[in-house]
Amino acid sequence: MISGRQIRAARALLDMSQEALAKSAGLTPQAIRKIEDGSVQPREGTIADIMRAFNNQGVEFTDNNGVRFKPQNIEVLENRDGFSRFYEILFEHLSEHGGDVCVSGVNERLFAKYRTNAEVHREKMAELVKNRSDLTMRILIEDGDQNYTAASYAQYRWQQKEYFSPTSFYVFGDHLGLISFSHDPAPLVVLIKSSPFAEAYRQSFNFAWSNAKEAENVGRRVVR
Repeated sequence: MISGRQIRAARALLDMSQEALAKSAGLTPQAIRKIEDGSVQPREGTIADIMRAFNNQGVEFTDNNGVRFKPQNIEVLENRDGFSRFYEILFEHLSEHGGDVCVSGVNERLFAKYRTNAEVHREKMAELVKNRSDLTMRILIEDGDQNYTAASYAQYRWQQKEYFSPTSFYVFGDHLGLISFSHDPAPLVVLIKSSPFAEAYRQSFNFAWSNAKEAENVGRRVVR
């Protein structure tokens, strides 16, 4: 958990007042003051709100009580809150730009374990796909897996077990999202904004997709 000293340092980096941070994080200036001076122990959700406020300003917290500007075009998102933020970024991008989304290495049960408000996201995506003819999503899952959670808006194909990787990735536009569930805390999402990286993974995905099998019973069996 980040410390009050880190929060003060992050504000100093941005020349941000306690009042401005409070407004951005949805808290009161008094709450920020007490957290910074250590007189209260904030809840995890409160810390997540503060971290999100700084993240939106391009600032992140590091080990050993550090704070820094985030490396340009690379964002690291951790645990459930970070995973939810990744899907917010994905939805915002698709709402604005549409496009073809390539998703590989999906185990829907594992994704569901760490997702919050997953049903809300699926409903929003299904509606978005209906309203945007330029939006498609393709998902590669392991041969035999019949968990088609996103069947209302995505196509599924089965990839042979020997070629299936449990490390997942998303490609959308010029974004590449790499997802690991073995990181502690899980999951870890490394989101890279880079056209060359995105195009390289897109080409690899297209090759795998062309060699994958049509998934059976899509739309008739969805396991949550």
